[in-house]
Amino acid sequence: MSAVRALPITATLLTGTVALYITLVAFGNITDFGTNQQFVQHVLAMDTTFKDEDLMWRAVESEALQNTAYVAIIVWETVAALVLILGTVQWVRRDHVRARRTSTAGLLMLMLLFGAGFLAIGGEWFAMWQSEDWNGLDAAMRVFLLSGVVLIVIHLPGVDRGPAGGEGG
Repeated sequence: MSAVRALPITATLLTGTVALYITLVAFGNITDFGTNQQFVQHVLAMDTTFKDEDLMWRAVESEALQNTAYVAIIVWETVAALVLILGTVQWVRRDHVRARRTSTAGLLMLMLLFGAGFLAIGGEWFAMWQSEDWNGLDAAMRVFLLSGVVLIVIHLPGVDRGPAGGEGG
């Protein structure tokens, strides 16, 4: 099998892997709401950072706002999971044009959540990097990089070609 003919299979498997991962993350956050709720609360409250006076004005101590942020994260993860599941199904059906478009949307959703949300806002604005107990930067970077690699793969030339070398979808 040539590399070009293997690309749609690769795109399918990688999109499916990320779909499975974020589905399990969302499921875990829904079924074990309290564990990561504590994480979000501590990050937003900045109560395990160095408590520098110049930064602490950023802290969000309202439990209602903390919970709203957490529910928004879960909703975003769930929608991203559904989009990536749809993208995987489209790859399987060899509807490569739609699959690429749908997968791109789902992967960008994850990159925004874990890049802008966790790395930038959580890590820098709320100084999550200062916390030994509530620091999710490594996990966020893994998801961000995984999503980016899959995004690159699904946009390689030849991914939109079917197994016989013709246009898919």
